[in-house]
Amino acid sequence: MALVLNEEQQLLKESAEGFFAEKAPVSQLRELRDNKDETGHSKALWSEMAEMGFAGLIPSEDDGGTGFGYVGAGIVAEAMGTTLAASPFLSSSVTALSILSEAKQDVSALVSGERIGTLALDETSCHAPEDTALKASKTDSGFVLSGLKTFVPDGHVADDIIVAARTSGEAGDRYGISLFKVEKGAGGMIVDRTVMTDSRNWAKITFENVTVSSDAVIGELDKGVEILEPALDKARLVASAELLGIAQEAYRMTMEYLKERKQFGEIIGSFQGLQHRAAHLYSEIEVTRSAVLKGLQVADEGGNVAWFASLAKAKASKTAELATNEAIQMHGGIGMTDEYDIGFYIKRARVLQHLYGDQNYHKNRFAALSGY
Repeated sequence: MALVLNEEQQLLKESAEGFFAEKAPVSQLRELRDNKDETGHSKALWSEMAEMGFAGLIPSEDDGGTGFGYVGAGIVAEAMGTTLAASPFLSSSVTALSILSEAKQDVSALVSGERIGTLALDETSCHAPEDTALKASKTDSGFVLSGLKTFVPDGHVADDIIVAARTSGEAGDRYGISLFKVEKGAGGMIVDRTVMTDSRNWAKITFENVTVSSDAVIGELDKGVEILEPALDKARLVASAELLGIAQEAYRMTMEYLKERKQFGEIIGSFQGLQHRAAHLYSEIEVTRSAVLKGLQVADEGGNVAWFASLAKAKASKTAELATNEAIQMHGGIGMTDEYDIGFYIKRARVLQHLYGDQNYHKNRFAALSGY
């Protein structure tokens, strides 16, 4: 398949870019941060996104979605990256929806935007699904969950929290992990909102003997990894698309600045050293674009996306880091001030780089999948 968008996908791209530029500029994120908004995202924006069909891009029309698939989700995520639009799109409409779809469960409430879902996976500062230690103990009527989850996207606003818990084996075992769906407000579940540097929604969730029924199990007991891994890889691809959007916008903003800023009586964009760096960054962004789009296409084709997901996440993380670093440096001292929006991009990039595995995690995984 050609690494270009078809006509329908191009129309979606134009629609998404126009929508977020108008409805969710960076100033909206700045306002949410400055006002210390309890929700952390605009409910009105999320409702409009659902009305636009953005919450249901992945499922087919027969399943209540719009049928744009993961390429469509990536297109919207990239557009969101350019304006840093704050919403539960990635956590709910991609990650949670993908997991429930893999398990053949009803996703209509997520597609409509009526409910927000998320995945509670990591338990330390590092991404390591196989190290899941949160325990799910079997009872006569179901299970009791005990443990801690950190770095849960949109955890404090989620209605449905998909929890990875250990039902057998020990931390480090690939199998023995099961997935449970826990509803907001469950007794014994303590949700602490964590506002990180990107001013977005994250949470630490403590499970103190949280009781769930056997119906809460998603998929087969002890085999949650079989659902989790392919869904997580697809979410990584969409997260990579958002990183691509961040890199692209950081590059655009920097090029505009280079064309206006004067030093020693000359436009600094005329300096050959800066031109070389700009050309290198442009090339890296375009290579990243190809890696991300190919991975999204493979996801829609139903292929094994693991290799492509790690390639895209590692490359997008590295490119976004390069783009935002170069943007800050080429802007000079003003790039470090809160007055300029460029600082918001580097903060979002740094947090997103670590979500579902940073570039080092995925370089290692990519190498292992390639036989090294």
